[in-house]
Amino acid sequence: MQNSYRHYIYLVLAGAVLYVPFLGGVHLFDWDEINFAESAREMIISGDFLTVQIDFKPFWEKPPLFIWMQVVSMKIFGINEFAARFPNAVCGIVTLLVLYNAGRKLISDKFGMIWSIMYGISFLPLLYFKSGIIDPWFNLFIFIGLHCFFLFYTRRSGDKDWKNLLFSAVFIGLAVMTKGPVGLLIFMLVSGFIILLNRFRFNAELKHIFSWLSVFALIGGSWFILLIINGNYGIIIEFFEYQVRLFRTEDAGHGGFLLYHFVVLLFGVFPSSILALSTMFRKNEDIPDIKNYKTWMNILFWVVLILFTIVKTKIVHYSSMAYFPLTFFAAVTVYKLWQSKIKLNNMALAMLISVAFFWALFLAVLPIIDAYKHVIIDSGIIKDMFATGNLMAEVKWTLFEPVIALLFLTAVIWAALNLNKKAKKSITALGFATIGFIIFFIYIVTPRIELYSQNAAIEFFKFKKGEDVFVRNLGYKSYAPLFYSEKSRQSSMISQDTLLSGNITKDAYFVFKNTRKDEIFSKHPNLKLIKEENGFVFAMREKTAKK
Repeated sequence: MQNSYRHYIYLVLAGAVLYVPFLGGVHLFDWDEINFAESAREMIISGDFLTVQIDFKPFWEKPPLFIWMQVVSMKIFGINEFAARFPNAVCGIVTLLVLYNAGRKLISDKFGMIWSIMYGISFLPLLYFKSGIIDPWFNLFIFIGLHCFFLFYTRRSGDKDWKNLLFSAVFIGLAVMTKGPVGLLIFMLVSGFIILLNRFRFNAELKHIFSWLSVFALIGGSWFILLIINGNYGIIIEFFEYQVRLFRTEDAGHGGFLLYHFVVLLFGVFPSSILALSTMFRKNEDIPDIKNYKTWMNILFWVVLILFTIVKTKIVHYSSMAYFPLTFFAAVTVYKLWQSKIKLNNMALAMLISVAFFWALFLAVLPIIDAYKHVIIDSGIIKDMFATGNLMAEVKWTLFEPVIALLFLTAVIWAALNLNKKAKKSITALGFATIGFIIFFIYIVTPRIELYSQNAAIEFFKFKKGEDVFVRNLGYKSYAPLFYSEKSRQSSMISQDTLLSGNITKDAYFVFKNTRKDEIFSKHPNLKLIKEENGFVFAMREKTAKK
């Protein structure tokens, strides 16, 4: 027990080192990060903590739990990028502790540590805990809810059956309060398939089912109940219509090919995604204590993957719930490698090297693309004017990128070639290589990528903050002018049409993409061009009336 307390402390410290630094080192990214941060800012300004708002109008796409976390963080750290992302850094630390505790009770203290480490060193999980999006907390709540239900279903905890059942309901309710009914859907699909596999043998009484539903309804439905009490039926209707629309259509152009999430998980959850393959499909489990849990994790993985393959909207983090089963299977593989119980085949080792080569090549080629961007643009390969403008951004690369890429690839190759002979040293080398690579990517590469994409527009919005003017995006979707120019409620009451052609008492500034330049200036000849930068066009319309 004393060992486990030490491990909890180590994980808290490791999580703090991994997830807290650099949270405010780069602007929030459109759309999701700025969307949620702006909702939190508007809650603080308006004092309305029940209604999620965007542009001071009801925003029905998400429930408020994560926004409330950001509000608390902003009350402590101020309204900024660090505060918007800090709740997920906390989530990262809590996730490591939860996985360690779950693994420790399933198999052993060592397995718990391995599971936490595999989650901590994988690419996308590490990146997401340094973001300001909803999914890390949403996924954690679902996982805890499913894990507690597993303990209840398999009766592994003796007199704690009721406790696990009620905890399951609480956390699935919190998941719904974080992102919506898809949290309940995932839980129902996984538990439903488990009951189906066991030929409908479900050792639960009516009082268990009633208790679970009652607690879930109380927690998961609390926001909806408050909305009803306050007469906000319209928000509830819009909320559920939006959830259905996500399944049926591509939301705001977020489409993708059929195997989109397979590719995302394979490359994005490196190295766990490759190591997991050696355990996922093994029928004969030589660790009896986890045979049932493997079934649950397999079902969870495929439910998430198939569900979000069916969903028309394709966004990278939609399949992030699959990080839990993938890192679990990777942990089982590593655990067995350390005990010399298995050996990875040549296909797995080749895949490990191949995916590492892809990431190394991606990192190494970035400064080369920038160095030859004029040649690339002149060749006419890029057909999109906005992308061409993005590429013209002045970005200074460190030239360490190819060196880091080579070191990373060399370490992975060495680890792969020695994995079956020197498992502990190889896994350690693999862990340090992946952490080093992703930290370099976050600290060095991400800010430079942002310079190509949105930085010019956001810097303009920030420059106009505090000025008595109107600032709007035009012809493209963005939440950046709301958050970074600190748009007021009064300003939000003036329509876009009025700013473009009506009487205005303050100067109005507009930002739009160069692909719409001719169209917009032709339609609105009263706009004056200020400048063009990195694919964005900046224009203004002077005030037409005195205040």
